[in-house]
Amino acid sequence: MKRLSGIVLALAFAGCVSSPGVTAATRIESAPGWAGAWGASPTIPLVGGRAFDNQTIRQVMRLSQGGAEIRLRLTNEYGDKPLKIGAATVALAGADGKAVGQPLPVLFAGATSTVIPPGAPLLSDPIQIDVKALDSLSISLFMPEPTGPCMCHFSASATTFVSNPGNFTATGFEAKETFTSRAYVSAIEVQAASAATIVTFGDSITDGTASTNNTNRRWPDVLADRLVAAGEPRGVSNQAIAGNRVLAQQGAIFGANALARFDRDVSSVPNARWFIVLEGINDIGNGGATPLSAATLIGGYRQLIVRAKSRGMKVYFATLLPYEGARYFHEAGEAVRQEVNAWIRSTKEIDGVIDFDVATRDPANPRKMQAGLQSGDWLHPNDAGYNVMGEAIDLALFK
Repeated sequence: MKRLSGIVLALAFAGCVSSPGVTAATRIESAPGWAGAWGASPTIPLVGGRAFDNQTIRQVMRLSQGGAEIRLRLTNEYGDKPLKIGAATVALAGADGKAVGQPLPVLFAGATSTVIPPGAPLLSDPIQIDVKALDSLSISLFMPEPTGPCMCHFSASATTFVSNPGNFTATGFEAKETFTSRAYVSAIEVQAASAATIVTFGDSITDGTASTNNTNRRWPDVLADRLVAAGEPRGVSNQAIAGNRVLAQQGAIFGANALARFDRDVSSVPNARWFIVLEGINDIGNGGATPLSAATLIGGYRQLIVRAKSRGMKVYFATLLPYEGARYFHEAGEAVRQEVNAWIRSTKEIDGVIDFDVATRDPANPRKMQAGLQSGDWLHPNDAGYNVMGEAIDLALFK
């Protein structure tokens, strides 16, 4: 085990599923290509949930990587009928989230509209727009026909704006209503001179639950900020879903379990080089007095490790944060968390460990998060807690 730069970071090498000769210090050469610069995993629509008809939806997304072209990945992956996109535009966004300058049309095989088949994603044509890392984009979609329940990422910590009836993709609009889910856009990819993507994978603590809306304070955002400040921006694709579990299904809006959604949410990300996993506390906590065993959860982890390594990714696991005081805390679950964290710190099956447990725990009571880092529920960090997490990651892992 090693400790680097005062940050608690354990690096394990050469395990039974590790790539021969690969270490966390190995620099991965990246060629020009597409990088995942933003992501939001779709979740199963709720029956009777929010729907749109002859309305325009505007969303603002911040990019982790810059380049000369972008493309959008739209989603109808849980849809049971075709989804029509009547028009779409993209523009750089100002501090108020509104388009700066004239929005650019988004084309689909050269056309301004498209239909996404049921169960499918759809990539747009490349859009020539010069973007820098940490730029924000304003994306508008016109939904000309009844959509049915929204194909959304339900917990976004960001505002989506909905118009009165009509196509306002080229002109902007004052919102009739707002909500805080991501609608129909699941990824933004950037054509980058050095294309390499970090995929962050997990539950609400990676999704940024309880962070301040519209401020990009999730720990993956902090990581992107630090990489840009260090002069080595990387694509960071956040593929977390609040409430998600590694092995079990927790309800529609919480998404398919991690093993079920890996191929869609991780394997599909272009030039994915690094895979960070922080997930399992929901598996433990929802078991109450009879949680699943550490061995069962670790078995799920091993599936993620093997599948990521088969795609050439370096695999980093983060320790599970303290959660005493949370609504589903139980002594039996805490014992499983401790056993799982001990395995993460010691296993040689992964390429490195990010010790979020040590970074956030109260020295006087290590089973509990520091009071100043938690949001009030003793499960989710606040902005300060997410910042501590983002700062606890050694950037040398992404050389």
